[in-house]
Amino acid sequence: MKKPLRKATATRSVTDVDRQVGENVRKFRMVRGMTLVDLSEALGISHQQLQKYETGSNRLSAGVLLNVSRILAVPLADLFERLPPRHVGPKSAAEQSRELCRQVIDRTQSQQTLDLMAKVLKVIYDSAGK
Repeated sequence: MKKPLRKATATRSVTDVDRQVGENVRKFRMVRGMTLVDLSEALGISHQQLQKYETGSNRLSAGVLLNVSRILAVPLADLFERLPPRHVGPKSAAEQSRELCRQVIDRTQSQQTLDLMAKVLKVIYDSAGK
């Protein structure tokens, strides 16, 4: 009689790296002037879940990490840095405007609306003389 195969059990407990990543997500979010609600909505998760990520009580999946990196406009590697993140500090007016555009675009679900936004931005860009 064969013994049933046992599934390999991956460790699911939170590690120091998970806590560091969560802390960095919080720092970058705050520097960007985003609330828990702002970032959680952009990620499509509850603000309670985001808070668990930031406090290190829950682990972030690879997909969530990639989305956080994109939404906060920081390199993925910076979320793992033990030192204070390199990009923390006051942002220029242009950086603030870019961030606002990213946030609005990232929250838009309709392909039709995204297409329209792209056309409007291109017309503005082209008329500004680059």
